[in-house]
Amino acid sequence: MHDQHIASAFDRDLEGIQARIMKMGGLVEEAILSAAESLENRDEELAEKVRAGDRAIDALEEMINEEAALLIALRSPTAIDLRIVLTVMKISANLERIGDYAKNMAKRTGVLVQMSPIAGTHASLRRMAREVQLMLKDALDAYIQRDAVLAQEVINRDKDVDQMYNALFREFLTFMLEDPRNITACMHLHFIAKNNERMGDHVTSIAEQVIYLVSGETPDDPRPKGDKTSTDPRVAPEAAWADADGDD
Repeated sequence: MHDQHIASAFDRDLEGIQARIMKMGGLVEEAILSAAESLENRDEELAEKVRAGDRAIDALEEMINEEAALLIALRSPTAIDLRIVLTVMKISANLERIGDYAKNMAKRTGVLVQMSPIAGTHASLRRMAREVQLMLKDALDAYIQRDAVLAQEVINRDKDVDQMYNALFREFLTFMLEDPRNITACMHLHFIAKNNERMGDHVTSIAEQVIYLVSGETPDDPRPKGDKTSTDPRVAPEAAWADADGDD
């Protein structure tokens, strides 16, 4: 009876933590879309809202970590239950990083509104952000449903985000070569594209955690990477500015 009581207390505590994860995920999804929308519509007010909203995401991660640590200390979870708690902590860490990237995207909107827009690129960045947001939604659904098949689909879709990034990178190079006055704006836009690509990587990491949770094993095959810009000699200028996170 005592063990049963401990088990039900663990489940109850875990439910509370999982509710926070889903709330955190919802805030992060909203931040991704709002950051892209603020850029496309040159909306500085919306960009500022994204930046301010990042504090709530950070606070949720702290709460999740504290509650998870307390859960481990008080409930002495079994191996399987411990795996759930550790997965939750890793998911929240990935969500926090995605939130940071969305905030960084929003920060650059204020700079870009002072410059002439680069034709077509803002809509492309918004499409890329939308794909990342949909991947995140599916990754979180896969976690709640313990659906390893859906999680694997999310991992596979990351190469689409990488391909969008590659296409945008080449587009920015073209604009920069055509007119040196485009260079500064294209540099900022490139950082935003790179932030989107990195967000996709963190969503993939969440999906990999789901597979680990369900099967006890991490995916064997290295996930397909579609970002070829760092290894393609034809786009060597990438090396000078691609790898910065823009986390300022």
